[in-house]
Amino acid sequence: MQVIFISPKGEKVEAQGAAGDTLLSLGQNAGLPLEGTCEGQMACSTCHVIVAADWFDRLPEASEEEEDMLDLAAGVQRTSRLSCQIELTDALDGLVVSVPAESHDMQRM
Repeated sequence: MQVIFISPKGEKVEAQGAAGDTLLSLGQNAGLPLEGTCEGQMACSTCHVIVAADWFDRLPEASEEEEDMLDLAAGVQRTSRLSCQIELTDALDGLVVSVPAESHDMQRM
């Protein structure tokens, strides 16, 4: 399935994934600055993405723990999510997400 990422510079990056992959791992493999410091344990907000409005309601609701972590993320918007918490399914083929301009992957610097 395909996911379209919009980089912090506004560039469109298309990535192919499989059901069960997390959006975090897909974005990292595509070279996007999604650090994921906690490795998907929901203990940080370094994998924050902004889901396109027309896709947001198609995702499962965020848990209270995810909402708490999003409170710590820079550039949060109404459709913000942690990419480590979004597991790809066939229903998400074509998903569009933006990586906030504030995102930096310190492991790649």
